[in-house]
Amino acid sequence: MARYFIELSYNGAAYNGWQRQPNAPSVQETLEAGLSQLLGTPHEVVGAGRTDTGVHAAFAVAHLDTEVEPELVQGAEFLYHLNCVLPKDIGVRKIYAVADDKHARFDARRREYKYYITTVKDPFAVGTCWQITQPLNLDAMQTAAVAMLRYEDFASFAKLHSDTKTTRCTVFGANWQAEGDRLIFTIAADRFLRGMVRAVVGTLVDVGRGKLTPAQFCAIIESRARAEASAQAPACGLFLTDVQY
Repeated sequence: MARYFIELSYNGAAYNGWQRQPNAPSVQETLEAGLSQLLGTPHEVVGAGRTDTGVHAAFAVAHLDTEVEPELVQGAEFLYHLNCVLPKDIGVRKIYAVADDKHARFDARRREYKYYITTVKDPFAVGTCWQITQPLNLDAMQTAAVAMLRYEDFASFAKLHSDTKTTRCTVFGANWQAEGDRLIFTIAADRFLRGMVRAVVGTLVDVGRGKLTPAQFCAIIESRARAEASAQAPACGLFLTDVQY
């Protein structure tokens, strides 16, 4: 038995998130079906994280355990055929051998997400951006975002009734930037809570709208109460963009 890392990307619009679940399509289940078809026996994969329904991944990692010969699994021909059997919204970039104890989820030390907002009505941004045409105070949003680095407990942005054992995360960076008609929020941390990034973005946008001040944003974090934060931003604008080990 050998272990392999799979690097992939996917458009999450058609899926109920990464994680396999009954009676709903998932990225994990779809990837496993393609692998099992080519390898001839049922195979399961473990992902670096669990993206929510409708969330995309520009770069994601999963690991696979199999007894199939390494030359087959890592070959260009296998990669080609795997992408042929997978739907158009999932693409595998690379498959390579790793140590048997290397874990796609538990060994990940840094994860990065980006959230995209379009400030104009852009038909080509449908499904990949949140359209907000009203003015936003980007400086205030940036001030509030940077303040996140002072905190470790983000219970205020966690989905209620989840099975999370701790709401503590180490945020390495949180930053807004403007590129033409788009606003891009980048956040990196050692781990993320379920729904955390979308709740953070939704609350930061309310700072940009003038509904909250940066100081009130900090007070929301300190409250540790999900009811104090704003509604989640739409899933369509969120992308997992990096996983580091």
